[in-house]
Amino acid sequence: MEKPWLAHYENEVPHTLAYPEMPLSQMLEESARHYPDQIATKLILRYLGPITLGCTLAYRQLLDQVNRFAAALAALGVKRGDRVALMLPNLPQYVIAFYGALKMGAIVVNTNPIYTAREIEHQFSDAGAETVVILSGFYSRLKEIQDRTQVKRVIIADVPDYVPAPFNAVVKSTVKKHGQIVDVPEANGVYNFRKLLNAHPEAPPQVTIAADDTALFQYTGGTTGVPKAAMLTHYNLVVNTIQVKNWMRTLEDGKERMMGAIPFFHVYGMTVSMSLAICIGAELVILPNPRPIDGVMKAIHRERATVFPGVPAMYIGIINHPQVTAYNLRSVKACISGSAPLPMDVQVKFGEITGGRLVEGYGLTEAAPVTHCNPIYGQRKNGSIGLPFPDVEARIVDYETLVDKPLAEDGELWLRAPQVMKGYWNQPDETAKQVTEDGWLRTGDIARMDQDGYFYIVDRLKDIIIASGFNVIPREVEEVLFQHPKVQEAVVAGVPDLYRGESVKAYVVLKSGETATPDELIAFCAKSLAKYKVPKQVEFRSELPKTMVGKVLRRVLVEEEKKKTEK
Repeated sequence: MEKPWLAHYENEVPHTLAYPEMPLSQMLEESARHYPDQIATKLILRYLGPITLGCTLAYRQLLDQVNRFAAALAALGVKRGDRVALMLPNLPQYVIAFYGALKMGAIVVNTNPIYTAREIEHQFSDAGAETVVILSGFYSRLKEIQDRTQVKRVIIADVPDYVPAPFNAVVKSTVKKHGQIVDVPEANGVYNFRKLLNAHPEAPPQVTIAADDTALFQYTGGTTGVPKAAMLTHYNLVVNTIQVKNWMRTLEDGKERMMGAIPFFHVYGMTVSMSLAICIGAELVILPNPRPIDGVMKAIHRERATVFPGVPAMYIGIINHPQVTAYNLRSVKACISGSAPLPMDVQVKFGEITGGRLVEGYGLTEAAPVTHCNPIYGQRKNGSIGLPFPDVEARIVDYETLVDKPLAEDGELWLRAPQVMKGYWNQPDETAKQVTEDGWLRTGDIARMDQDGYFYIVDRLKDIIIASGFNVIPREVEEVLFQHPKVQEAVVAGVPDLYRGESVKAYVVLKSGETATPDELIAFCAKSLAKYKVPKQVEFRSELPKTMVGKVLRRVLVEEEKKKTEK
């Protein structure tokens, strides 16, 4: 197997790194020891002139809250290996609960806060989650399905929990108007986040945690349609964090300000934003909602953010914003973009505006997640996902013969690396399909490698749609569409979208004699699916393209859409 990418490492980073075998939470303990009084998290809710509505926690304060949360979990009966689901937007409570759960040896179950009750039920039941940390405004969805899951402990958090008086009253009043705060009585296994922590000032019990213990259940579609949990170990997450740190080689410990604008419940935001910030003792500037993009620009301007991980939609929104020159974004040094292709024109224009370096990377949930990236300060190539990270082996394999393909030829991208998952939770057959006996992860992406060792994603073997960085499983959307009484057949595909990368489009055949409108079916889907999964377009057809055995040719529909955009 050729490794032409190794020639680039002398000027960038070592081609191999040392990774300590330790719990991920130890990174927080080390930063708190080295930078106890430096700001760890700074929540930005709103700017009122010179006043910032939000809160800050120094590293020693953050570690104290994490220890209290771990002690509280222990007092509630949470043990090593138990699953603790986090259904929170970007807030200090997410960071506290995440590291507190890991410190107790529990497994975090990352959960998208906008999931519907149906989606929550599947994920919590599959994970076996017994404890959930959730905003009060989301509690009604959990309550609707809780008796059909194993959940027996619910810890209620609220946005203004850490906002000091008198501003906490202002924040509470504002978010209550939007239904994000509701009164949830403390009874029958329901607890208040801050009260629970205040009641447990003692040190948590010492729990022995091995590097190969599972730290996280991160749900993904994998190669088939049913969401399943990739089991990521402490070692997987430590490795990927250290790889990113070394790739961004100009970062200075204790001196950076990291934008926390991409969701922490998404594995990309969790590693490249939150975990990296904690690892290097950076100030994590937390934005619960990055929309509109003005809020992100204002935060960079006001907080002098130096590192800004994001997705293409964010960078595109900034360079095209009519008021972009009103903000000073020159503090930004480096950005890694993930989740969707990033046009070189966007990279260049963003660099001209900020003076920083924006590059495209690549990863997948099963690899914790980043495996490739263009060099921050070396050569970046248009349309390329860059070079493999240190200690990542990559090969291009013929997906029928399973033989390595020559340079510049297309095949399936296979990876072998220390951050590759342990497997899928309770899915040995799916694990065997995805990971070979000798440790190669089959990505399902069609790619090629050039003579310099740069990789390019050509297409996907799997049909997962990536809309604004979120995975959408076509089968899940199709099953909802099939529940509509007027629908005879339905297939869902990802179509090109300049802003989202891809958007969800449904192709529908109605039952004989029935009529319907796109809005009708979109509204129907919205009742059962998170917003990003709901089709943006619906096209009615008399029939769908199929194989001789009746399988719908989804790729034919995708190619039709691509041809439309090329005209």
